[in-house]
Amino acid sequence: MVWKPRVTVAIVAEQNGRYLMVEENIDGQIRFNQPAGHLEDDESLVDAAVRECLEETAWQFEPQALVGIYRWRNAGLGDTYLRVTFAGRCTNYRAELPLDTGIVAAHWLTIEEIRQREAQLRSPLVLASVDNYLQGKRYPLDLLIDIEGAGVA
Repeated sequence: MVWKPRVTVAIVAEQNGRYLMVEENIDGQIRFNQPAGHLEDDESLVDAAVRECLEETAWQFEPQALVGIYRWRNAGLGDTYLRVTFAGRCTNYRAELPLDTGIVAAHWLTIEEIRQREAQLRSPLVLASVDNYLQGKRYPLDLLIDIEGAGVA
């Protein structure tokens, strides 16, 4: 069996001391997460973050910095995740867009409200990302380099 990590993206968007979060139904349980999802084939990490935010919240996201790159092994599932988290701002709410399957609602929550829901957070990556953001961790987006073209496998 070939081992492969699951590559995901997430966003930390803050407005007036509140953070954009999604409430989602995961196997019949309500969980909270940042707008996040899997990187798709032939998609940049930045493009994936913009797409996931729009699909899950109907907010247009403008990435401004990289917060961190996280590796987490979900021992319960036996899966390893490599998560790239971006910071940025939401600029345009598109109320006419449907939210992704499983998304109950998007919320703007304070850090205290997020901490109160710690038992309902989708993973430990959620709070780690917000805490790193609050600590001022921001890295330039040009750290991420996309190389296109054919090569030898």
